[in-house]
Amino acid sequence: MRTRLTLSAGDLARTRFAVSPMWEVVTGFRALAASPVPEVHRGWAAQVRPRLAAAGLDRGWLAEMVPAGGHLPDFLNPPPAGAVGELEQELAAVRRTDPAQVRRDLDLLAAERGGRLSARLRGLYREPELRLPRVTAEIEAYWQLALAPYWARIRALLEADVFHRARQAAEHGTAEVLNGLHRTVRWEEGELLLTERHCPITRIPTAAGLVLVPSAFAWPRVLTRSPGGDPPQLAYPARGSATLWERREPPRADGLALVLGRSRTVLLAELAAPASTTELARRCELSAAAVSEHLAALRAAGLVSGHRAGRSVLYARTAVADALLDAQV
Repeated sequence: MRTRLTLSAGDLARTRFAVSPMWEVVTGFRALAASPVPEVHRGWAAQVRPRLAAAGLDRGWLAEMVPAGGHLPDFLNPPPAGAVGELEQELAAVRRTDPAQVRRDLDLLAAERGGRLSARLRGLYREPELRLPRVTAEIEAYWQLALAPYWARIRALLEADVFHRARQAAEHGTAEVLNGLHRTVRWEEGELLLTERHCPITRIPTAAGLVLVPSAFAWPRVLTRSPGGDPPQLAYPARGSATLWERREPPRADGLALVLGRSRTVLLAELAAPASTTELARRCELSAAAVSEHLAALRAAGLVSGHRAGRSVLYARTAVADALLDAQV
């Protein structure tokens, strides 16, 4: 099936890129729901799935609204407010969704499921204003467990994609950018043609431009959001997504160790994947008290961030720490 977007000169002039945390929430959860999980994300999924199961998030609102295939509710992806969206702002927009939009999305989900919705989703259908805060509270919990510890790495990938395409637009024009988004996207005589579509929409109306959203988890598809009144959004696989979770070679950090100390440098190297104090103590052969002290210092220096995961805290390297370690290779 093909879908067409007819773009006027005004639409092209208003076309912009945006990094959206909510698109990563939705596409990331869809990747986790897939069987099997896409190969490029299996290492991440192996870390995240046990945390979600322990918190009951593998059977909550997202599990009922974000299937491995089929319709994704448009209200979960409000238009990003700027070049790089903030999760809090996007969740506030979700809570403000017009009840009619929520019901339209749930009607589409029901149509795919033989006309039936779960009791939970029927409650959302009846009382969107009352239930949407519960949905966003769950999304915040999911974010902390599944995405926040990795956000510095994901955001760097997405921003690098935007930078590359902005330069491409400057050198070759918008048509070149649109043709390079994905093999199923093609600019053709004033229309953006999307092929190999699974949705029944054959033509998407445009309004005030087009929002192009790079995504670490969208692969292998391009996804669209097109409720009336908002600019359509097109989420496409970001360049380099296949290498996002590749484990880097341990850096030769002798120089860094002279500044930070050997133990703190070893801890940074071990945080290629987020880990708890207990895990780090076992892997680095340090006491839990020593690890906690070192992590507190690294966190104060902006090299480590902490993210609540149930009763424990997961620590992750920041982009600053990644740059320091990369400089040692």
